[in-house]
Amino acid sequence: MLKVGVFGVGHLGRFHLNNWKEIEDVKVIGFFDPNNEAAKQVVSEYGIKRFMDEDKLIDACDIIDIVVPTDQHFSIAMAAIRQGKHIFIEKPLTNTIAEAKELVNMVREANVKCQVGHVERFNPAYLAIKDINLNPMFIEVHRLAQFNPRGTEVSVILDLMIHDIDIILSIVKSNVKQISASGVAVMTDTPDIANVRIEFHNGCVANLTSSRISMKKMRKIRLFQKDAYIGIDFLQKKTEIIKLKQPEDTNVFSFDLETPNGKKTIAVSNPEIPQTNAIKAELQSFVNAINNNTSTAVSEIDGLLAMEIAHQILTKINNTNILV
Repeated sequence: MLKVGVFGVGHLGRFHLNNWKEIEDVKVIGFFDPNNEAAKQVVSEYGIKRFMDEDKLIDACDIIDIVVPTDQHFSIAMAAIRQGKHIFIEKPLTNTIAEAKELVNMVREANVKCQVGHVERFNPAYLAIKDINLNPMFIEVHRLAQFNPRGTEVSVILDLMIHDIDIILSIVKSNVKQISASGVAVMTDTPDIANVRIEFHNGCVANLTSSRISMKKMRKIRLFQKDAYIGIDFLQKKTEIIKLKQPEDTNVFSFDLETPNGKKTIAVSNPEIPQTNAIKAELQSFVNAINNNTSTAVSEIDGLLAMEIAHQILTKINNTNILV
């Protein structure tokens, strides 16, 4: 039985509590949160012990689940690692690149498991294409959200776009060649809307737009590769694949299209979307990695790589705004 301690029982922290309760061979020992009102509600609703001492909660557990504001990630993670505890840490990994690099080294030296909460890796619409050979040459991403003060302690790059940065880095098997970016701070002191172009050495180009001041919500990624287009709607949990029809493509809608190179048969399919709870799936995968002593699905290295690109983007935006 793995014992879990949760740091932070705000909006997302409660989602974690709900899902930990449904995972076998796991027991939530308690939580730490300085917010008295939130703590009282959790004690009343979940019957879970509130710890007033961070170190005592860490000492009592095998897993520390870190769901606090980003600027608190590092201190809690390091305290847990020093006691040899496994850590699940929400994205972004830490507040600074220096902190992230130190955390990566400590995880390796302590030989503990660390997983970063890039939950879109477990989105059922994304899981629907896990068996497809992806080699995109152009990627278009839109992640738009209505304004919510929660999470605005960091820029839209680290709050929203980092989800898509992580997805893209997991798909494109090439190093980044060049980044262009622009962004504007509208409601907060950091960029609230941004557009980014990432060029990879293999020729792939990714164009990302993120906003947290939109009138509507959107979380879509479109992948264009030789002979195929793949559209993923993370919000609506839908996936569409349009490609040149192959002999193995049966029971799919198809139509003929006249091209300069002759008639082509196009196949359109909507893969079956697995009925999964993304948060529960990521927590379960973390538990499996601990029990089976395997690599975590989204490692601390993955978290660091996404942060490095995100901070390069922020630097580009800051430099552009200075020039303007």
